Amino acid sequence: MKKLIVFDLDGTLAKSKSPIDASMASLLTKLLEVLQVAVISGGAWPQFRSQMLAHLPQDRRLERLSILPTSGTRFFCYDGEWRQLYAEDFADDEKAAISAALNKALDQSGFRVAEPQGPIIEDRGGQITMSALGQDAPLEAKRTWDHDFAKRKAIKAILTPLLPQYSVGMGGTTSIDITRPGIDKAYGIGKLTTVLGVPVKDMLFVGDALFPGGNDFPATRTGVACIKVRDPEETERVIEAVLACVTP
Repeated sequence: MKKLIVFDLDGTLAKSKSPIDASMASLLTKLLEVLQVAVISGGAWPQFRSQMLAHLPQDRRLERLSILPTSGTRFFCYDGEWRQLYAEDFADDEKAAISAALNKALDQSGFRVAEPQGPIIEDRGGQITMSALGQDAPLEAKRTWDHDFAKRKAIKAILTPLLPQYSVGMGGTTSIDITRPGIDKAYGIGKLTTVLGVPVKDMLFVGDALFPGGNDFPATRTGVACIKVRDPEETERVIEAVLACVTP
């Protein structure tokens, strides 16, 4: 049996930018009683706190939980309180250059919306993320805006030559993520091996975007066993199956 279950966040444990529901919170709590759990996402630390951690019991079970925001450029663990083990952030001049390129690409693509809901560009430390409709756009609007990735592929085609020294990826439902090369879910899994000492063969990765081009797909390069899910409801079925295997 695996020793560490690794999850994506948006689309896997929770709907985009939404809290985990009561059923998911209960299942994760039960899972933390028997196995180590990690969550890797392109989201920033505050997103983890509001979407997931605020809905879990605040007790020693959290010592089995590792949080890796921005694909592992930060690592948080719990020992009575949450502690950041490291942060690998962009320098200020890098952030300015990336933000300028994102705005230029969005304008040239013709896909800039007239009235975004919330900030379009978010500084996540080791990742700069553009959310085309704004960070606070409703989930249904996000789902329908670029369901086939065509709009973001067009923006990415403009953006990549502007930022040749960085990695340009598509995350969530409306987002484009800029990181240093090699910063992805595979990088995060490598950090888990280094920090926790758990080999890849003892991990299981669960994500909704394991298809080629999806932001979970890099995990497959590590050799980790992967389970693709459609949504949080299917993730719950996976957790139930794991619990059935490890609970006496």
